[in-house]
Amino acid sequence: MYRFLLSRQWVILTLIVLVLIPTMVELGFWQFHRHQHRVAQNALIADNLRAAPVPVTELTSPGHTVPRADHWRRATATGTFDTAHEVVVRRRTNADDRVGVHVLTPLLLADGRAVLVNRGWIPAAADQMSFPEVPPAPRGRVTVTGRLKADETTGASGIKDLSGLPPRQVMLINSEQQAQRLGRQVLGGYLEQTGPRPGGDTPELIPEPDHDSIGAHMAYAVQWWLFAAGVPVGWVVLVRREKRDRAAAAAAGAPAAAEPQPSTA
Repeated sequence: MYRFLLSRQWVILTLIVLVLIPTMVELGFWQFHRHQHRVAQNALIADNLRAAPVPVTELTSPGHTVPRADHWRRATATGTFDTAHEVVVRRRTNADDRVGVHVLTPLLLADGRAVLVNRGWIPAAADQMSFPEVPPAPRGRVTVTGRLKADETTGASGIKDLSGLPPRQVMLINSEQQAQRLGRQVLGGYLEQTGPRPGGDTPELIPEPDHDSIGAHMAYAVQWWLFAAGVPVGWVVLVRREKRDRAAAAAAGAPAAAEPQPSTA
């Protein structure tokens, strides 16, 4: 009755079903894990933004890799801005998705070390080879408050670190690279400035990271699992339909019972 399952097309279809089920289950768990990661990330951001700011030197040091637990941690730094070694970070967007640059200015601490401060976003120069007009940093001794971020790398950010850029333009915010330029020790990571607010609101301070939305990963996970459950159901439906169609075809092709013929004697 079910010998048709041994035919070539049914063997192929069955193999496809056996591959699809675990694949869809795995895709569901992949989306579920992304959901869990997003929830944990949101909780981490919210906790670190609520925490009282601490001196940045308590969280990082030269050569230090900022751990995930300290990302977006509020920190303070007191010193003087070294505008002579200020650079801009290319291809950055603001809250309105306009493409421009971030202004990266070293803040020289009392002990001679420096911490990089991302002062915010400004429009890029009309000519990409030119240095844009950067709003001046505050003069004299200043205390900056900001969110601690890890050094950017190509692997983590996906941003290619291009060579041959115009002077004072970079692609990545990286303390090791800037330490070589400055010829002094630079604390690992950088501060994303939140205060004091610049005059005229320029550069535009970088807004807080989104830590409310969780995305649709959980919905996608459930969707994949429903697909995985539906595949074997669909296979059974197809098998039963094939069996019914074959039975109907066999019944239609059976020879009718011979009717008695009139005698010619």
